[in-house]
Amino acid sequence: MTSRLGAIEFRHLRYFTAVAEARSFRAAAQQLHVSQPPLTRQVQQLEELLGLVLLERQPRGVELTAAGVVFLEEARNLLALADLAIDRTQMAAQGQLGRLDVGVYGSAVFDAIPRVIQAFRSAYPKVEVVLHNLDRAGQIKALRERRLTVGFNRFFVEEPDLVWDVVLAEALNVALPAGHRLVSRAQLTIADLSGEPLVVYPRTPRPSFIDQVLGLFHRRHLTAQVVQEVDDVVTAIALVSSGFGLTMVSDSALNLRLPGIVYRPLERNEALIDLCMIRRAEDDSALLRAFIDVVRKVLPQRPGNG
Repeated sequence: MTSRLGAIEFRHLRYFTAVAEARSFRAAAQQLHVSQPPLTRQVQQLEELLGLVLLERQPRGVELTAAGVVFLEEARNLLALADLAIDRTQMAAQGQLGRLDVGVYGSAVFDAIPRVIQAFRSAYPKVEVVLHNLDRAGQIKALRERRLTVGFNRFFVEEPDLVWDVVLAEALNVALPAGHRLVSRAQLTIADLSGEPLVVYPRTPRPSFIDQVLGLFHRRHLTAQVVQEVDDVVTAIALVSSGFGLTMVSDSALNLRLPGIVYRPLERNEALIDLCMIRRAEDDSALLRAFIDVVRKVLPQRPGNG
């Protein structure tokens, strides 16, 4: 029985379904654009493979047997599954279906990344997007282990099997307590911050945003008075809110509206901070290409590597 059932083809199912629905071999042949004798032989062969009578031949057409009624329902299900499999395969090949694992970290999760994900989900609603909060080292490891499709972070360096692009350059701002004397100024300079107590982040991994902040002072031969290193921007701004000191943030972090916090921009020629997108060098999947296209449409582009 098993060997005979293995010989059943989708052609048998399509032909039988057409005849059963039309209740006529002639009408089914016309619908399928085939001659009637081959159609009749295929249905007969199907019945022989099953060892069952599916259709009762009548002078004016055909009627389904009890077995034929059941088999018609199952044949329709199988044909629908086959069509679904083809559609899903074609969608996957076009980057319209699948799962996208995205590594995120830092202040970009407050603005840039949500805008990208929202736009991508709108354009590709059948793709599952899963976000993973990983630092730079964690993203690189996960990419190599194929647990991530793409990552977003800052301060990437050259990796032999990975490529990265600068996808966004953000200006720097200063978060101050609402009562601080510098709040009265429309914008600040690094010289304004020299000697002020600074909260910096993240503690690990290095190099990090801490090194960029300290570098701004060192290049101007100024002193950075670091009073606390913390793990993330949220903690840094919370400390500023309590009057612990000042901290620097990117444009994305301006969405963090804690009580008692005022933001002032650094002069635009003072500094920029880059957001990078990193991926495996050999990954040329349609899904990744679709995501990269959305990123480039949503975020201002700057020349980068990769």
